[in-house]
Amino acid sequence: MYTLQDFDEIRPYTSEEMPAIIEELIADPQFRAVVEYTHKGIPFEAIAEKMRSARTILEFQKAMCYPLVMNIMKTQAKDLSIDYSSLPGKDLSYTYISNHRDIILDSGLLSILLTDNGMDTVEIAIGDNLLIYPWIKKLVRLNKSFIVQRGLSPKEQLTSSVRMSRYMHFAITQKHQSIWIAQREGRCKDSNDRTQDSVLKMISMGREGDIIASLKEMNIVPLAISYEYDPCDYLKAKEFQLKRDNPQYRKTQQDDLENMQTGLFGYKGDVRFKTGRCLNEFLDTLDPKTPRKDIFRKAAEEMDRQIFASYTIYPGNYVALDMLRGNSDMAGHYSQEEAEKFGKYLQAQLDKIDIPGKDEAFLRRKILEMYANPLINQLENK
Repeated sequence: MYTLQDFDEIRPYTSEEMPAIIEELIADPQFRAVVEYTHKGIPFEAIAEKMRSARTILEFQKAMCYPLVMNIMKTQAKDLSIDYSSLPGKDLSYTYISNHRDIILDSGLLSILLTDNGMDTVEIAIGDNLLIYPWIKKLVRLNKSFIVQRGLSPKEQLTSSVRMSRYMHFAITQKHQSIWIAQREGRCKDSNDRTQDSVLKMISMGREGDIIASLKEMNIVPLAISYEYDPCDYLKAKEFQLKRDNPQYRKTQQDDLENMQTGLFGYKGDVRFKTGRCLNEFLDTLDPKTPRKDIFRKAAEEMDRQIFASYTIYPGNYVALDMLRGNSDMAGHYSQEEAEKFGKYLQAQLDKIDIPGKDEAFLRRKILEMYANPLINQLENK
């Protein structure tokens, strides 16, 4: 049996720890500068007092995180909704595993949508590569994030993975706290979403004995996240060309910050979340004698099948597929006006890319793939 203290290095802060962390944030000049930028016209002292008034982590989220994100979504999204009708019940704790589009919003919007429907917010798996400044690490841990350690040696990585898995099992079974984790490490840049077997393998490490029983204990739920427009599409295309032209290219911390800011403040259009069925139903169909690697492979394939089926497909996805293939096979799914609108959007995003040796044909194809791949996957898995 584990205790909360066994996970001090990676776990979210508790409500008891919150007042001291809030004071550290308020005293941080970088944090203050960011807050004054995102809350223009509101005195920082008023925001500080609002932070101090929170008595629990959930109160802090509702007072600070919820209104900030929703104010952004009012201007940068057309609609926001969730379909959780496949869940066995609202009172269980789930491990939501989803495709990953936006660094901040995927998990943040999920928490908002769940609270709007009478459920608790989720704990969030976040890579330590994104915790660029001390204030970011403090803020995300106040926002119920636990830390995924990156850049370790193979031996250190195994130790870290086991500890994180044990924490996740602890969160589900002892804290009765739902969790969100992406289906793979990092965002899928081309939107050809695939669940990594290694994610399920890591989750299974936290409980000794039978792998199927370990996975079932986590109440895994496939989750499809659909954005009509991805504000970071041009940044992802840019990264594709930079890596093509220089295989040694690596994003900088400034690049990560630009992606976070663009994803948060860029226009997203319609945004929809849809849960699949709890994976326990599928796991019950597996022969207990199934080899370990086949359990993870089959479970990942079932995750993908459910996520593909749960995508919301927008007119732009159909237009992108026709543009990519140079035909009009999908023309029955969009109007001429919608085709022209997406074409103008595509060109506007391409115009934002300024790099040496800009290969517009390559960049255009990469953005088209981002919008066509969810449709391709859904059609191929019907």
